[in-house]
Amino acid sequence: MNSGTTEFSAEDSGNFLSGPMNEQTNGFQSGQKNGQKNGQKNGQKDGQKYGQLDQQSDCSDSGPLVTLKGISKQFGSNRVLNDVDLTLENGEAIAIIGPSGTGKSTILRIIAGLLAPDHGEIWVGGQKRIGLIEDAPDPIGVGMVFQQAALFDSLTVAENVGFLLYQHSRLSRREIKGLVLDALSVVGLPDVADLYPAELSGGMRKRVSFARAVMANPHDPSAQPSLLLYDEPTAGLDPIASTVIEDLIRSIQKGNACRSYLIVTHQESTIRRTADRVIFLHAGQVQWMGGINEIDTTDNPFVRQFFSAKVQGPINAGAGVHRASR
Repeated sequence: MNSGTTEFSAEDSGNFLSGPMNEQTNGFQSGQKNGQKNGQKNGQKDGQKYGQLDQQSDCSDSGPLVTLKGISKQFGSNRVLNDVDLTLENGEAIAIIGPSGTGKSTILRIIAGLLAPDHGEIWVGGQKRIGLIEDAPDPIGVGMVFQQAALFDSLTVAENVGFLLYQHSRLSRREIKGLVLDALSVVGLPDVADLYPAELSGGMRKRVSFARAVMANPHDPSAQPSLLLYDEPTAGLDPIASTVIEDLIRSIQKGNACRSYLIVTHQESTIRRTADRVIFLHAGQVQWMGGINEIDTTDNPFVRQFFSAKVQGPINAGAGVHRASR
C-alpha cells in the first residue's frame, strides 16, 4: 500500500534534442544508459529498475484508475469546481486545460489526496477514498510534481531526491545513495548530486523534482507510482527547456504502459506533445473533452477561443486576473 503522495517519477528521453544546448540536454541520453546499467547493478528487485522499461502492456482489464463523481469545491464565495465528473483509465495521458482560476490545479490536489472536496466521491484504484491521503493510504502509488520544484534550499540535490527514503524507509544510506544516483542519471543530471538547488537552472530544478518523486522503496513494488500528476511542469521555462520536460514526461509513461498521468498546462506545445485526451475546464465545469487531434476540428467555442487566443468569446478575458489561480 502506498503511504502517501510523493513527487513523481522519471524515465529516459528516447529521441531527444540535438544541438549545443548542453545545460538542458547534455547527459540525458547517456543518463538513460547509465540509469539502466546502474539500476541493474544496484539491484532494484523484480524488474523495478529506474531506466528499465516495464513490459506491462495490457491494462484494459484493470478498470478505471481514478473516477471523480460530482466533485464540488468552494473557497469562500468562489465555487471553483461544480459537479465535476472525470474518469482516468490505466495508461491514459490527459491534459486539463482552461483559463486561470477555473479549478484545474484544485482537481489535481483533490486526486492526490491533499485537498478534500466539499461534495462528491473519489475512487482510486477501485477503492472509494475516505478523507485525505494522510487518513488512509490509497491502493496505488500517486506522484505529483508541483508548479514550483519545491526543493529544500538547505539540502543538496542528493539529499532532496532521497528525502522520503531517508525519513520513511529502513534502507541503508548506501542503498539510498545508489537509488538517488540512478534517478538523477535517468533525468539526465548524473553530476549534480552535491550541488544545491540555487546552483541549478529552472529546468534542472524541475528535473530534480521529477527524480525526487520517483524515489520509492524498491522492496515495495506497490509504492511505485501508477498515477502521475503534473501541475504546470513547463511554466516559466524557455522553449528548449520545455521540450526537454515534455520529452521526459512522455518517456516516463513509455516505461510503464499502464502508468497514467494528468497534466495541467497552459502551454500549447505541452498540450499537443504530452496528451492523448484533453479536458477543457471553465467556470468549475467540464465544457469539452476529446482526443488531442479533435482540438483543431471541434466547434466548441471555448476550445476555439482558447487556442486562437482571441479576446472575443465565451471566456471572459479578465476572469481570474484578480484572484489566485486554482
